[in-house]
Amino acid sequence: MPEFSAGAAPHRPIVLAVFLLLIAAEAAWLAWRGRAGYDWRETLASTVIAAGNMLIRPLNLLLLAPLFALVYAHRLFDLRLQGLPSFVALMIGVDFVYYWFHRASHRLRWMWATHAVHHSSTRLNLSAAYRLGWTELFSGAWLFLLVPVWLGVSPPLVAGAFALNLVYQFILHSSVIGRLGWLEWVFNTPAHHRVHHAVNAELLDRNFGGILIVWDRLFGTFAEAPAEELRYGVLGRAPAYRPLVLVGREWWAMFADWRAARGWRARLRTLV
Repeated sequence: MPEFSAGAAPHRPIVLAVFLLLIAAEAAWLAWRGRAGYDWRETLASTVIAAGNMLIRPLNLLLLAPLFALVYAHRLFDLRLQGLPSFVALMIGVDFVYYWFHRASHRLRWMWATHAVHHSSTRLNLSAAYRLGWTELFSGAWLFLLVPVWLGVSPPLVAGAFALNLVYQFILHSSVIGRLGWLEWVFNTPAHHRVHHAVNAELLDRNFGGILIVWDRLFGTFAEAPAEELRYGVLGRAPAYRPLVLVGREWWAMFADWRAARGWRARLRTLV
């Protein structure tokens, strides 16, 4: 799940409340079945991080709105999106952009510094879905949103499409949903997303899709879950439970490497 700001601010508390109810239901089901799917220290940290996001993202939108309006004013095309076919085309196009944003967030250290927060939970469950970094404004994730706007899709439609993409991805973090048969050929599923979060060596940087898994199949980043047990977290980082540590430690590590590097080329490599 990525760090794009989307959706109307007044709706976020309602969405968070629904998410918390689903988390409680998943935790209760796991407890009833005698399965240890939650570490409540991690869940509490994720919830605090999510609450911080609710406060920060409206400010991000306020700061970026003039830029998005400027890009839309100089759009290449004047697209009129109406009806179901246009809606489907918009969702597919946005999901394509999302795939490349997500892939870049794993490849470029500057972007990973924000996205790593989402991967820092050592247990994959619904509470990990809203563990999102606070520094998306600095990491530049919003640059990918400018692409469909520049092509002629209005900023509210782009934001709405990404919001739907994120809502879909919430359920991908469930630890209780198994394989879904033929749907897994086209759609991203919890089984595919468990692979994405795994730190098993052969599974690193796989399954970047949002709603669709076809992009990973097309561009060679798809992987099936192996028979061995999946492990979660961030390689080289010990589990942490303090929100400020989780949202800042990759930035601190990156800038420490930047200060220690000699020469501008070496310093550039520490960032990208």
